[in-house]
Amino acid sequence: MTRRHRSPDSANSPAPRRRSVVKAAAAGAVLAAPLAGALPARAASEAPAFLHGVASGDPLPDGILLWTRVTPAADAVPGSGLGPDVRVSWVVARDSAFTQVVAEGSTTATAAGDHTVKADIRGLAPATDYWFHFSSGGTDSPAARTRTAPAADAAVPGLRFGVVSCANWEAGHFAAYRHLATRGDLDAWLHLGDYIYEYGTGEYGTRGRVVRPHAPAHEIVTLADYRVRHGRYKTDPDLQALHAAAPVVAIWDDHEIANDAWSGGAENHTEGAEGPWAARQSAAKQAYFEWMPVRPAVAGTTYRRLRFGKLADLSLLDLRSFRSQQAALGDGDVDDPDRTLTGRAQLDWLKTGLVRSDTTWRLVGNSVMISPFAIGSLSAELLKPLAELLGLPREGLALNTDQWDGYTDDRRELLAHLRSNAIRNTVFLTGDIHMAWANDVPVNAGTYPLSASAATEFVVTSVTSDNLDDLVNVPQGTVSAVAAPLIRAANRHVHWVDTDRHGYGVLDITTDRAQMDYYVLSDRTRADATSSWSRSYRTRSGTQKVERTYDPV
Repeated sequence: MTRRHRSPDSANSPAPRRRSVVKAAAAGAVLAAPLAGALPARAASEAPAFLHGVASGDPLPDGILLWTRVTPAADAVPGSGLGPDVRVSWVVARDSAFTQVVAEGSTTATAAGDHTVKADIRGLAPATDYWFHFSSGGTDSPAARTRTAPAADAAVPGLRFGVVSCANWEAGHFAAYRHLATRGDLDAWLHLGDYIYEYGTGEYGTRGRVVRPHAPAHEIVTLADYRVRHGRYKTDPDLQALHAAAPVVAIWDDHEIANDAWSGGAENHTEGAEGPWAARQSAAKQAYFEWMPVRPAVAGTTYRRLRFGKLADLSLLDLRSFRSQQAALGDGDVDDPDRTLTGRAQLDWLKTGLVRSDTTWRLVGNSVMISPFAIGSLSAELLKPLAELLGLPREGLALNTDQWDGYTDDRRELLAHLRSNAIRNTVFLTGDIHMAWANDVPVNAGTYPLSASAATEFVVTSVTSDNLDDLVNVPQGTVSAVAAPLIRAANRHVHWVDTDRHGYGVLDITTDRAQMDYYVLSDRTRADATSSWSRSYRTRSGTQKVERTYDPV
């Protein structure tokens, strides 16, 4: 199906078909955003400058990937294709004062690469904090902390990761990032997808008002558009702070490209009117790899694997590049063995990595929920917004075809592989759904808990993107008090679900257990929003089941 451009207040607009095409109410006058909207106002008089912060990612035992973007001239804004080549150097040190320099080098930033810079530093010590900064034309970037992974054979006592997903710029501020940045105890942080959103201003749910408008103001389609949008995001002070505090490990979901993306198209792409899908997908991926400190392990994808000593390995999935088109709601195609979510090569890679793993924990960075989900007996006033959020038919059919529920053959094969090979301690870490969940992953949901649990899953809520309380425009926690018990009654493998609030997770791992602490924000629309602990769940080694624990780590 193709999506036509829709005005939020048009009487002829079709009803939303998916959670991510929910429209906000008219947001008032929207200012057109030029390319320069991706830069702070002070940019025009400062060049060269590091206006988009610095970042690091994909930690290895002996290395780290560093990133920045330099603005060499006032007109060299993201996506412009303007600006001279400029030399950019970097320094890596063992201390924040940079008296113990261990690596340095330089490269040329060009308009062809949108003046982004990456440096893949090797020869570092494992499990070690480092500080780095960039320089160009006599200007230094902010300094930042990063950390390498433990040695592959190291007996690691513990690991701690921030976990986030789904950050809609227009819906609010990124206070979740700020609270993670100020912790000071993260080995790394995981971004599980929807780092940016592709929609035009006012086209995506914001409870009726745009807190801060996108740049560009229109839906992003071209390479320049995607670059501008990434540039806008990278001006956020809270996102800059988190990138400066710890390395990120990121995967994409659909909105880095277009809503409900699959290998041959997307719900939010109109072939012809918005150009060829292949060109749009290529542009989105190019901008992503330019603007993110991510190593593509396979050209053009984000699936790869990182190891953190003997304690954990982390398999990161790309669930958009290879998938078959989502099945029509209500048909039997979800069980078709010829349809795939992962693609054959990626599924084989994942299965091989899981069975060969010799770590205590096998973490899987997973952009859409793997646990099955059934609606149960929800009232009409709850079913309608839940159907919009999850992509469910309003008559209550238990199916979300954009998640693993829409590709049941891949899921059966993977879970059977875990069971038949006695692979223990597999934990799926998931975003996308704008709610917090703690789930067992049953081999057969219909007979659970009599059937076995093959793994566990921790799902984090959105940083700002709409969830149920936003869709029905009520205070946080109102809907979940009613909906959560009904969801759990229909899904006995679900230990907890919070349908309403925004926030983040902190995953703490020891040899004995993997624990997710869930934190919620006071108000997504406020830059000074406070954070509070909500719940904690853990899975103890060898159990393949989730249990509640009553204190955060």
